[in-house]
Amino acid sequence: MIPLRDTIPSQKFPVINWLLIIANIVVFILEVSQENTRAFIFEYGLVPAETPLGGDNTHTFFTNMFLHGGAGHLIANMWMLYIFGDNVEDRMGSFRYLIFYILAGLIASFTHYILNLNSGIPAVGASGAISGVMAAYMFLFPNSMIIAFVPLLFLPVLIPVPALIFIGIWFLGQFLSGTSSLLLGGADAGIAFWAHIGGFLGGLAIYRTFTKKKEQVYRMPFK
Repeated sequence: MIPLRDTIPSQKFPVINWLLIIANIVVFILEVSQENTRAFIFEYGLVPAETPLGGDNTHTFFTNMFLHGGAGHLIANMWMLYIFGDNVEDRMGSFRYLIFYILAGLIASFTHYILNLNSGIPAVGASGAISGVMAAYMFLFPNSMIIAFVPLLFLPVLIPVPALIFIGIWFLGQFLSGTSSLLLGGADAGIAFWAHIGGFLGGLAIYRTFTKKKEQVYRMPFK
């Protein structure tokens, strides 16, 4: 299922969400414009085996959140942030949303680090932080519908899926894949699934702290 949009309109312009999207795009352009992109990724990506806690590379727990492994990786992450981030920013307020996003990303980085201490492969991407945003969205907007594209016999079928189910299925897939990846060698499996899982569970644990007003039940028509 490919999410196309949700059914909860933004109440105000999501300044921080757009700034995060722009920041990721700008950093990606900087990344691919380097003479040695690989060296750049190893310098600012999170390489657990080369990042002792408190050492010189500790900054990579943060900087890796703005790097991506390619244009497809960037587009996929920014699309998910575009769909889910604006509403979460609505409920938290811009500054609280920014802090929440960063904390979710740091939790994701730390989770990946702990479970892949011997990995020499750099972990990059905003998906850990975005996973935390999705966790917050799942519980702040349980009645929202996600309009998803489902390829059915090569026909463009659009199906409304409750956010709770859509994100729940996504998380289950991450958990099963993450468990398999540990058995296959952790980060060497190719995708940092446990960063996604850590970011999601971290977001789930802290989102109420950042919600600025009492949760409400949203029942709105498709936008």
